[in-house]
Amino acid sequence: MSEQGSTQPAPAPLAGGKLLSEITNRIVALMREHYGRGPIKAKTYVLDNLIVCVLGNGLTAIERTMIEGGEPDRVLEIRRDFQRLMKTRYSEMIEQLTGRKVLAFLSQAHVEPDLTVEMFLMDGPVPGFGSLELVDGGQAP
Repeated sequence: MSEQGSTQPAPAPLAGGKLLSEITNRIVALMREHYGRGPIKAKTYVLDNLIVCVLGNGLTAIERTMIEGGEPDRVLEIRRDFQRLMKTRYSEMIEQLTGRKVLAFLSQAHVEPDLTVEMFLMDGPVPGFGSLELVDGGQAP
């Protein structure tokens, strides 16, 4: 059969636990690529249009030395600068995995305990991770 006639079906989009694992793995890989090491612990949560990845024990030896030397604010500043520079790369990766547009990317590092939280606010619910919102509207007796 010719190459024109052999069309491969598009791979099914990731969902559920596979999507969560892939988001976690890709974020850890980006950190490992740029910091020289990744966090020891990582877990991703999705609810409706919010994706949150919590990463633990990811500080480098240099960062820990700076913290012990009384410079935790400098470490946090460097981490903020890095995340600002990586915003587009992180957002494009999340958009590719979810099929949704990232409206906002927020990142927060914490020194003690050693945690980083990456949050993505999407343009709509991530498929398979919706939520039910009940609004009273003042109509209750």
